[in-house]
Amino acid sequence: MNWTDRSCGIGDEAAAGLTEQLAIHRELGLGAIELRTVDGRGLHQLAAAELAEVAAEVAASGLAVPAVDTPIGNWGTTIATDLDGELAVLAGSAAAAHAFGTRWLRVMSYPNDGRPEPQWAAAVLDRMAVLTREAERLDVVLLHENCQGWAGQGPAQTLRMLEHVASPALRLIFDVGNGLAYGYQPEEFLAEVLPFVDHVHIKDGHRTADGAVFTEPGTGELDLAACLRLLEDAGYRGRYSMEPHVAHIPHLARTADAAELAAGYRACTTAFQRLWEKEQCDG
Repeated sequence: MNWTDRSCGIGDEAAAGLTEQLAIHRELGLGAIELRTVDGRGLHQLAAAELAEVAAEVAASGLAVPAVDTPIGNWGTTIATDLDGELAVLAGSAAAAHAFGTRWLRVMSYPNDGRPEPQWAAAVLDRMAVLTREAERLDVVLLHENCQGWAGQGPAQTLRMLEHVASPALRLIFDVGNGLAYGYQPEEFLAEVLPFVDHVHIKDGHRTADGAVFTEPGTGELDLAACLRLLEDAGYRGRYSMEPHVAHIPHLARTADAAELAAGYRACTTAFQRLWEKEQCDG
């Protein structure tokens, strides 16, 4: 399969507005766009008429939409966040997913609000089970990302969550760069959860005393090639979605102007394409 068939990117990492997001993705030969926000608004926040307009524009672009990224369980929540509100976000996100012809919704598993670890774990497991049962009813699949929240701490927690929920409506996104912030090596985490990974996010960077600093793929301390080999050897044939975080880091409320945002995204995508194509040739 070629680059277009295997590539994707998170739209708002390239531009704020939908038209610009689509144009940059097409320019870079990406075959798909993962939608998180449009002009700063989540897809679940769009009225039905607005959602129809967005869906029509995306369809006209020819880009596929493999996933809608929701704020469920992310850095803007804690395990104390109102569950009814999260279920409302899930319903709106599911409507958006169906409008784009996908069933995948990106979620996380709730930062702690100061509870002892066993209580945090129990509350997260119960909540993820409730959300997944509702996802089944709405005919969508939750893809849990190894990021903010209890199950993102390591493979043991992730596997415990999957075992507890025990549903095909809960699967995984694996972000190869998130271990920079959360203190693990991506290959080790990935090796444990491979059978459950349906989608992959790409970033690279360095650990520093002040936290993770993100860079162009192939220039950081991560062995992205090793992660690609693990995935491909295990039979992964999904997309690799760019989330470089070099100019737009939502959880830190950092972003750049339009020109810098687009330039950083282009550079990171081109760098990863070179790495991916080299691995295809070497493999």
